[in-house]
Amino acid sequence: MTALRLNPLDAAWIVTETRATPNHVGGLLQFKLPDNAPNDFMRKMMAEFRGHRKFTAPWNQRLKPSFSLNPMRIWVEDDNIDLEYHVRHAALPWPGGERELGELVGRLQSTPLDLSRPPWECTIIEGLEGNRFALFIKMHHSLIDGISGVKLLQHSMSDDRAKSLHLPPFWASGKVAHTHASRPRSREALLPTVTHAIAGAVEELRMQATTIPQLVGAFGKLVKRALGPGGGMALPFDAPISVLNGRVREKRRFATQQFSLDRMKRLATAADCTLNDIVLTICGGALRRFLDERDNLPDKPLTAGIPVSVRPKDDEGTGNAITFIVSTLGTDIADVRERLAAIRQSVKQAKEHVQSLPRQAMMQYTVLLMAPTILTLLTGIGGRTRPMFNITISNVPGPDQPLYFRGAEMVATYPASIVTHGQALNITCQSYAGHMNFGYTGCHSSMPSMQRLAVYTADALAELEAVYAQSGAVTPRVPAKKAPRAAKPKLKSPRKTTSKETSHAP
Repeated sequence: MTALRLNPLDAAWIVTETRATPNHVGGLLQFKLPDNAPNDFMRKMMAEFRGHRKFTAPWNQRLKPSFSLNPMRIWVEDDNIDLEYHVRHAALPWPGGERELGELVGRLQSTPLDLSRPPWECTIIEGLEGNRFALFIKMHHSLIDGISGVKLLQHSMSDDRAKSLHLPPFWASGKVAHTHASRPRSREALLPTVTHAIAGAVEELRMQATTIPQLVGAFGKLVKRALGPGGGMALPFDAPISVLNGRVREKRRFATQQFSLDRMKRLATAADCTLNDIVLTICGGALRRFLDERDNLPDKPLTAGIPVSVRPKDDEGTGNAITFIVSTLGTDIADVRERLAAIRQSVKQAKEHVQSLPRQAMMQYTVLLMAPTILTLLTGIGGRTRPMFNITISNVPGPDQPLYFRGAEMVATYPASIVTHGQALNITCQSYAGHMNFGYTGCHSSMPSMQRLAVYTADALAELEAVYAQSGAVTPRVPAKKAPRAAKPKLKSPRKTTSKETSHAP
């Protein structure tokens, strides 16, 4: 039996987990049934899933206590996997709308995984309107990174509908992603995610000698850039106290939003900024409106922690360098053009600062930057101290072409992420087949009516388009009507921004 020991980062996801803060990530994959699908398509797929006994890593790995001097648990292969536990079935009252789907996913995301088994679950969801079904797959963060997990699921599909007809379930696809237990070395390309930023830094620390003078200089430059003339760079731990950064409870909310990727790229071209600047600006606009309606908008701007791919000045051009930057979200700025300018300047300065560092200092800088946040989780004081930043916002590229499974086209994939003490909201977006898909994961008590945040993101995008419409590069869209305040009756089901732009949540 092959055994792999958890490294300290992976073990942290285990020891910091509580009933209120389960450390699993997931993905909501939506499919459209084939035109010729028989009435028992879903029943047959469920039966085949539960009857497929071939497993590949990481789906056959479970945790086992280590009895050596090292207290870390180890991964071992499980030869007795109960698929009736791991593969579940749920059906929405037909026709299930986006709101009902979001409520179900929120409940599924709230429940911790059983760590005595391979830490993953798959729920097949039927009854969706529009001749659709969905898979919601969650996995523990100690086993695999969320975005790597989504990529692993995508590798179990095909870009050819005919070739997809007889594909095995994802746990038997034979495509093995990089799990935490077998994380790629620093020379290998990494996605810009929180875990990869920390993991890459830890790996580099193992391989590189410490350069204290460069590290001291790095933090000195950070403060100088933030406080100097014309400085727009956000400082870590300078974030305002907000309702997003207290203690969280067990129950989760989940919401999604989908936009045309071409639409966002045209806007980025018109505004002379990056696609990520657009993502941050519309998220900032949505959060400003969401908090202002509840009289909870801080005077200081909210800040976002952003995993980014950067290339240091002494990088030789192979592999990616992943780190973490902090940017303003401009929530103190009413004018949308000025908000975008502030975010663009903040991100630009943060990237320039990190890119100016040698690789050794950059990686150590990342570790020290994230260490206080990790310590608050390990010591249990998360949500009781000033946050390093108010919210994590990740933007990860996905496949350009549509993917198929059993002849069904995957029409969208939405990431679900971790909510923990001090971070009551996470926004992760991923591009797929010409669309940008946003997944909002929030604490149920801290984020009431979170569906509005998804709708407000669409309104913020339309508002930004209207500002740059005169350039001729974008077509203005009519923003949605302002949603009623929380004291008034709840919103009706959210309207679609286009035929393929939707939002849903509890």
